[in-house]
Amino acid sequence: MRTAGKVAAGIGAAIAGGAAFFYVRELATEKPAFDLIEKDGACSIRRYPGVIVAETVRHGKRERALGNGFGVLADYIFAESREGEAIAMTAPVLADRRGDDWRIRFVMPSKWTRATLPEPGPGVTIEELPARTMAAIRFAGRAGDADLARQEAALREWMLQRGLAAGKVEHAFYNSPFIPGPLRRNEILIEVASNQIG
Repeated sequence: MRTAGKVAAGIGAAIAGGAAFFYVRELATEKPAFDLIEKDGACSIRRYPGVIVAETVRHGKRERALGNGFGVLADYIFAESREGEAIAMTAPVLADRRGDDWRIRFVMPSKWTRATLPEPGPGVTIEELPARTMAAIRFAGRAGDADLARQEAALREWMLQRGLAAGKVEHAFYNSPFIPGPLRRNEILIEVASNQIG
């Protein structure tokens, strides 16, 4: 029994060590810069510059569509589905619903331009997102459907209290599946018309 306990403790330590390695590495992952306009607890308003994204659209339920879309985009950036240089992973992965489909986006690192990015294969397009102002709410956990709906409702209520019209929702996921739920960073993003912000 003692040997089994030691083995279990060793496995637990290895898992925790692996998670810590990925967590520290992901803290250094490039993320889009933004100007913070307002912060109120977990909610904020941010002004983002324009960015370039690689995106794909996948059909089906959210988790399966996101998993499939992530794989397609990962094959593109890591040069699995094309020739040429690999592209560094950034955070967050963005996702939004389009009818019965989900659009998944990877933000391209700032060193790349649309002209210098490798040509994507079938199912992946390169798009330029214009500068935009976003309301955001940040939360931890594994971000299941109920969590996302609850956080979206909280952000919409926060916006309503400020007289801000709320549009479509976007999900932002900052961590890989290796990171334990309590350490994961997730966000709900909703665009705010720039003329609503002083």
